[in-house]
Amino acid sequence: MQTYTHHNNELSMAHLGNEVYLKGWAAKVRNLGGLIFIDLRDRKGVTQLVVKPENPFYELALKIRNEYVIEAKGIVIERESKNKQLHTGEIEVDVKELILLNSAETPPITISDNTDALEDTRLKYRYLDLRRPVMQNYLIKRHQITQAIRQVLVDEGFLELETPILGKSTPEGARDYLVPSRLYPGTFYALPQSPQIYKQLFMVAGLERYFQVARCFRDEDLRADRQPEFTQIDIEASFVDMDDIQAIIEKIMVKTFKKVLNTDIQTPFLKMSYQEAMEKYGSDKPDMRYELLIQDYNDVFKTIDLPLFKGKSHVRGLLFEQGQTITRKRIDQYTEVVKKNHGDMLAYIRMQDGQITGSIAKFLTEEQVKSLKLSEGSILFLVAGEFEPVSQALGALRIEIANEFKLIDENAFKFLWVVDWPLLEYSEEEKRFYAKHHPFTAPVDAKILKDDPKNAMAKAYDIVLNGYEIGGGSIRIHSQEVQRLMFDTLGLSQEDITNRFGFFVDALKYGTPPHGGLALGLDRVVMLMTKTANIKDVVAFPKTQSAKDMMMQAPSDVDQKQLDELMIKVGK
Repeated sequence: MQTYTHHNNELSMAHLGNEVYLKGWAAKVRNLGGLIFIDLRDRKGVTQLVVKPENPFYELALKIRNEYVIEAKGIVIERESKNKQLHTGEIEVDVKELILLNSAETPPITISDNTDALEDTRLKYRYLDLRRPVMQNYLIKRHQITQAIRQVLVDEGFLELETPILGKSTPEGARDYLVPSRLYPGTFYALPQSPQIYKQLFMVAGLERYFQVARCFRDEDLRADRQPEFTQIDIEASFVDMDDIQAIIEKIMVKTFKKVLNTDIQTPFLKMSYQEAMEKYGSDKPDMRYELLIQDYNDVFKTIDLPLFKGKSHVRGLLFEQGQTITRKRIDQYTEVVKKNHGDMLAYIRMQDGQITGSIAKFLTEEQVKSLKLSEGSILFLVAGEFEPVSQALGALRIEIANEFKLIDENAFKFLWVVDWPLLEYSEEEKRFYAKHHPFTAPVDAKILKDDPKNAMAKAYDIVLNGYEIGGGSIRIHSQEVQRLMFDTLGLSQEDITNRFGFFVDALKYGTPPHGGLALGLDRVVMLMTKTANIKDVVAFPKTQSAKDMMMQAPSDVDQKQLDELMIKVGK
């Protein structure tokens, strides 16, 4: 077998007359007036081959079908009918030798960027789906992004170190994936939700700067931007504060966007408190590419005689100036969006032809109408209730309207640091506190954590890009006393602490340096940089929304012998 001389995107007019060897898949075969044209595809691109009737390999060429694997030797010639849409569209290769390396059945999906196959079919035949140039480009970009990030960290003195996949279950947050042990029947390993404890132990060990392209696993409900197994760029450093970590991440983003997309990113990134994000945008990951801010209307509606607003602590709203085309049917659909996102009901007021209309218009006094300052064509949406659910409901409505009315600059990349997070959240159902991030996040003030835990703030920070959280981090607890206080506040007994975190608490006794870090969600970063809305596009072999692997047909039953070895009995 002859080694190929070029990939299929490399030939141009500069190669006229050259003898070349090419290999790949027959993407398209056409017989035009006796001339056989074959579009030869590899991962780099396409080159057109031409086989003439007098060619000794003509009969073989007649047998070539789509997705046959072939190699060809020939001379580069100028095309009579040039294709300006193709990188190699000015030339073609006059075939002198043709070898069939492998035949192929008719593929169950169309191997082209514009395939009409359903997603489940594409996932079942993912190895064919990945032949499509658009899908290969996602994975190639993923490689480039990963290498660019890795290079920045290496240049900054970070060590790429690995942590175990089989670890201990520490249920505090998402559900673990469990792995039964054959050697120790009745016991289980857990797949890591993140390398959190291990990377902190690297800091205890004095390695100072660590990173890892880490595989992580969480058994949680899926959505368009989430998979049960995912990849983090995990980063940890000693003797740092929040500004140090944020500066490193900003440098990673600037250099990666420049190297991969040739896009300039401005620094420093905007910083916003968690409280401000919820007040103005109704989200802890606001999309900063458009305005459309949420506002308080308590003062206007505190005296209104309307059951919808009575007894509610907050009346908040979204004023949209271009609402003249919004129909009643669409408002009903907006109401469903609000209800799905923790809101009770959606009220609205519209200014149309100089008149106030809407679901609560008749309840308003003239003075109240004036205070709203509605312009012609504008519509005000209102939700009443507790601050957080009201804000979340309006935040979801904000996104819905922005997408519908194309308010978003699709070419922009808007970064944001969300800071000043609450350390804890309280569960009324369980009557206990939970860590807002994780139980190793340092409090801003340990005294407040002890005396007034509800108001304790965290040394935590999330990085947001275009409305997606792409990373989260914090300065960690390095004091044994503060870590014990945190566990006590979370309601963990000494037995719980010993069973789940005993080895870690012991490690804190031996001179732990101040440290902190952040984990970037690589899948989300690639998704946003490649401008796809579906995270499955940038994962080579993803799961469905119901966590199934369509290609491998997993999860699946296992042999009874395997279950017996593990001493596991499966209930029906």
